[in-house]
Amino acid sequence: MQFYRSRFSIFGSIPLLFCLYIGASYAESVEEKGLAIAKERIARDTGWGDSYAEMSMILRNSSGQESERKIRVSTLEMQEDGDKGLTVFDEPRDVKGSAFLSFSHSLEPDDQWMYLPALKRVKRIATQNKSGPFMGSEFSYEDMASFELEKFRFTYLRDENYQGESVYVLQQVPLDEYSGYSKQIVWVDKTYYRAVKVEFYDRKNALLKVLELDNYKQFKDKFWRPMRSTMRNVQNGKSTVMLTHKIEFGTGLDESDFNKNSLQRAR
Repeated sequence: MQFYRSRFSIFGSIPLLFCLYIGASYAESVEEKGLAIAKERIARDTGWGDSYAEMSMILRNSSGQESERKIRVSTLEMQEDGDKGLTVFDEPRDVKGSAFLSFSHSLEPDDQWMYLPALKRVKRIATQNKSGPFMGSEFSYEDMASFELEKFRFTYLRDENYQGESVYVLQQVPLDEYSGYSKQIVWVDKTYYRAVKVEFYDRKNALLKVLELDNYKQFKDKFWRPMRSTMRNVQNGKSTVMLTHKIEFGTGLDESDFNKNSLQRAR
């Protein structure tokens, strides 16, 4: 404030008060700042088109015992709505041929279906059941949807240092009455606007799960993807690790590759 006092001293104290008033009137609220950061996350990850990934899903129980599943994930970016995704299980034998189809939406409830070979039919995931575990993992069906601004109310909480990186810490509150979460706390790195950690709180506002995203790699000189995502359930001691072994963009996928018929023919 010494700059203002010395420069405007000939006018007395009025200019200083006026400047303070103008500054305050344009101050960003914590809600506005939170939304702005979330918007930048979206802007930094727009225009990738479609992708195909080969991944492993590693399930760990509270005793540390592991089981591994091999999956393929195809994703289609939608410009006017949420993204579409198709997940196919290849291994082990007891889940081979199982497939999950997700149509994320910005304003409406997501549409999700599951095909289980043993039942030989497509099952729709009810909106009120989307907080349930996805194929026995610590990820829920809700977690499998794309990130959409309209689904949350955002609040900037603070700046912080996380694993040597400067990050923003935001709170995002789901607006869907059927969400399994009361809130999520998200750590976003300031350089690339990538989520590096997320805390999920249950409907009783108790910490339920912690997601850590790391080993990020950049594709097409713009888009970042975590090669490892670890979801730890702090209430039951179980965890699920998603490892990406291969990912490609611009593979020529279109909407015809994402429909209920594609669930049964996905092998």
